[in-house]
Amino acid sequence: MNIVCLDMEGVLVPEIWIAFSEESGIPELRRTTRDEPDYDKLMQYRLGILKEHGLGLREIQATIAKIDPLPGAKAFLDELRAMTQVLILSDTFEQFARPLMEKLNWPTIFCNTLEVADNGEIVGYHMRCQKSKLTTVRALQSIGYDTIAAGDSYNDLAMIQAGKAGFLFKSTDKIKADFPDIPAFEDFGDLLDAIKAAL
Repeated sequence: MNIVCLDMEGVLVPEIWIAFSEESGIPELRRTTRDEPDYDKLMQYRLGILKEHGLGLREIQATIAKIDPLPGAKAFLDELRAMTQVLILSDTFEQFARPLMEKLNWPTIFCNTLEVADNGEIVGYHMRCQKSKLTTVRALQSIGYDTIAAGDSYNDLAMIQAGKAGFLFKSTDKIKADFPDIPAFEDFGDLLDAIKAAL
């Protein structure tokens, strides 16, 4: 039995932090897991910048409300879900993901949660588990699934490499160059064909 595990940001929807960086005019918030492999370091950096500028969950959610899935993402996901089980594995947060999942017709997502003060300040976050993407893929394999994964960032590499098949999608030139053994695609149709061939 197969299950396809997909990253969310950069693969199905635009990067939330980049969109918020543009909306808020704070270029430092453009930094993502494409740039920083250490997720905890990245989040502490982000939370420090938000606190410095007096920004919280409400402002970020206002930006997320304007974000639409990448062109072709919903049709790709609909077709993929018609042929196999699909699970979105993301290091984003429940408070960010919900409106985007609605626009994608409510696929299943495993992600993390933010700790938010009464005034809306994001004061911390709780990871679902350590190395959440790899841990989840290994758990799925332990109950009889063959995993196929696709993602774009450093934090996707472990789940991509751990499965029956794995692909980079809309990744950076650096990641593609550093991992030339992982097939890389830019188009949803090509990714869908590669996944179909691996099923």
